[in-house]
Amino acid sequence: MHKVMISRIKGTQDIAFEDIDYWHFAEEIIRNISHKYAFTEIRTPIFEATELFKRSVGESTDVVQKEMYTFEDKGGRSITLRPEGTASVARAFIENSFINLGSPVKLFYSGPMFRYEKPQAGRLRQFHQFGAEILGSESPLADFEIIEMAYSFLKELKINNAKLFINSIGCPACREDYKTALKEYYSDKLAGMCPDCQRRYETNVLRLLDCKIDKGLVQGAPGILDYLDSDCRSHFEELQWYLERAGIDYEVDQFLVRGLDYYTRTAFEIRSSSLGSQDQLVGGGRYDGLVEYIGGKSCPAVGFAIGLERIVMLLKSENVRINGPETSEVAILTFGREESVRGFDYAKRLRKMGVSTFVDVMERNMRNKMKHASRIGAKISLLIGKEEIERDIVTIKVMNDGSQFQVDSDYMADYVVDKLRDIS
Repeated sequence: MHKVMISRIKGTQDIAFEDIDYWHFAEEIIRNISHKYAFTEIRTPIFEATELFKRSVGESTDVVQKEMYTFEDKGGRSITLRPEGTASVARAFIENSFINLGSPVKLFYSGPMFRYEKPQAGRLRQFHQFGAEILGSESPLADFEIIEMAYSFLKELKINNAKLFINSIGCPACREDYKTALKEYYSDKLAGMCPDCQRRYETNVLRLLDCKIDKGLVQGAPGILDYLDSDCRSHFEELQWYLERAGIDYEVDQFLVRGLDYYTRTAFEIRSSSLGSQDQLVGGGRYDGLVEYIGGKSCPAVGFAIGLERIVMLLKSENVRINGPETSEVAILTFGREESVRGFDYAKRLRKMGVSTFVDVMERNMRNKMKHASRIGAKISLLIGKEEIERDIVTIKVMNDGSQFQVDSDYMADYVVDKLRDIS
């Protein structure tokens, strides 16, 4: 039969060996930071009803128009792999009556998302996000805590070359006058703009500020801060006051609108110049109307999301040292059937004492077994042959200096643990 190589799908990746240590490092910090901030983990399905994302993310957004993985299941329902996490959290908040827990409800999530985009560094079709949401508070204090939490995560990761950009995109009421001003500004420029912008001009003119092709036109556009009503202006000024008191540097970018329709008032990004053109590390903001819009009671909310692929890219590019777990502190090398049974018994004893133990299950000679034990980084090898069985002993070989000892099998585990402590 003709052999065909089946490759992974474009825009996905296999994560293993050295790379997985970076992921474990980031994921452990996610849990530690979230625990310190008293956030509770939520795990939502990776697919939802398509309507959820159409209604929440916005029909006119690139995510809905171009990027969603949508299919019909066997029951004839339109299903979409989640392109982001907030909509699913909001749906779960409503469906499980989390509002009855009292306000605020603080949740975090971590997992894969899916968007059909052009794959490039830091942007994949299956990517991973860590996100946090505060539901139930309209106070700028909630916005501040979300931003401060994101900063704490980056600080724990030893990522220092990052800058916060903030804006307020107002509420639906005060945003209408701004949309009118934007339409007027772009009206005589539209013919020379890209097809996407020409479409967005009619469906959601704020998206023109996001365009990567016609971004040169943005600097001359009117800024939204001139159109905020008194409540939105006060909310934004109070957030800035908290940031300044906390010593968090920021820059106001009044053309920062984010790419999803559910945002209101606060919008923010944390960017790193180390990432080149794909410089966004963190994105977030307030979405006060989302819960009500998808069927719940009115509930203000704010949150953020961090792309873990970009975090890993930064850690590797800045040579952050990751001390991954020892995958094979001890290698057990056996020669024969009875010897193998004894070897697995020793492995069980060592594992109970917390020692990472590799059992060689290949039928090969001593030289090749030792070579493989060295390759996997074992610090100690246990050799078990006929002599060891007959005398009820084990031969212990220290790999870094080649020294060998023979120890009574009853004392093997304690001896190995002490020896590992000496080596480290």
